[in-house]
Amino acid sequence: MLRALLLALLPLAAEADAMDLTPRWEFVADTVMGGVSTGAIAEGVVEGRDAVRLRGEVSLENDGGFVQVATDLDPVGPEWTGVAFETLGNGETYEVRLRTDALRRPWQSFRAPFRAPAAWATVRVPFAALEPHRTDARFDPAELRRLGIVAVGRAFAADVAVSNLRLYR
Repeated sequence: MLRALLLALLPLAAEADAMDLTPRWEFVADTVMGGVSTGAIAEGVVEGRDAVRLRGEVSLENDGGFVQVATDLDPVGPEWTGVAFETLGNGETYEVRLRTDALRRPWQSFRAPFRAPAAWATVRVPFAALEPHRTDARFDPAELRRLGIVAVGRAFAADVAVSNLRLYR
């Protein structure tokens, strides 16, 4: 887990070979499956930057355990090698979860953990570092359709902001 966590908390920098994404964020929680986690998202300025912010309480009661901010993505093509974004948060570990057309079950994904530090930092997740979860499918960027930032797996207070979502080569 730490391997992906340490992938790339880098100083903010412009990426010359990147494609900015225009997410339409939505909130999802374990309540869709009977869990009792609570939370919300808000879009606006966070510490001087336009961002979406996910806040909530992750509860393991009733077999729950997640809150998420997610967006559907338009087809992007096969030439991209990773996803990047700026993040700021409460120092907790979160997950980037990607879904492709190859995944049919809601619990399947490709994922990587990251830490949301107290100051804005860039997270770069190479597609090669993604871990498939409950699937034998291979990740294909041409089939990328959904991206989520998830607070998951343990009871804790979630507070993570995301800005400048993009793909890179």
